[in-house]
Amino acid sequence: MDPTQISTLIWTVVYAFLGVIVFGGAFWVATKVTPFSVRKEIEDDQNTALAIILGAVILGLSIIIASAISS
Repeated sequence: MDPTQISTLIWTVVYAFLGVIVFGGAFWVATKVTPFSVRKEIEDDQNTALAIILGAVILGLSIIIASAISS
C-alpha cells in the first residue's frame, strides 16, 4: 500500500467513527425528548407505528451523516 491509500484508509476510519458518535448522540437525544419510554412502547406494548417512525428517524439521520461525511 502506498502512503495515499493508507491516508485514505485512516480518514475513512476517522469519519466512520465520528459518524457513529454523532448518530448515537442524536439517537440518545431523540429517545430523551419523548415523554414516554421508547423501549417499553416497542418491546412490551408492541407499538408498530412507533417502531416505523423510529426506523425512519434512524434512516434520515444516517443519510444526513453520510452526506456530511462525503462532502
